[in-house]
Amino acid sequence: MVPPTEATANAAPTSIKGVVLDRDRVLLLVNERGEWDLPGGRPDPGEDHGATLMREVREETGLAVRVGAWLDEHLFEVLPQRFVRIVAYACTLEGAMPVAVSHEHQEIRWVPVADLAETFGGYRLPSGYLGAIRQAICQPLSPSTREV
Repeated sequence: MVPPTEATANAAPTSIKGVVLDRDRVLLLVNERGEWDLPGGRPDPGEDHGATLMREVREETGLAVRVGAWLDEHLFEVLPQRFVRIVAYACTLEGAMPVAVSHEHQEIRWVPVADLAETFGGYRLPSGYLGAIRQAICQPLSPSTREV
């Protein structure tokens, strides 16, 4: 992999992702590239990160979440020399609801955190997402100045 240049990094579109944890499980989706993905997506014009994440999680999974602390920000090479700036936040469920997979993903699964690895269930979990999940597991859920 060729590292991104500063110009490439600054021009990269932003995707807001949520690490949704529930009872020692994390919510993961399988995307069109055949990899594990976190729910989330791009902000609409003028939309803040919290609103983006609540909307995207609802659209992709049918779930309502509360957006918590910022976890991680990194560049992710989705295709050769095509980068996306990933900004990840911890999320908690707002009540019990059934999970539904949207047309944007092939599969959705609650994965026990003990089962997480760079590859599992036949799919790769990008290292940046794995790092954000580990950060969410390790940090306290109390209010933070880093919350959205």
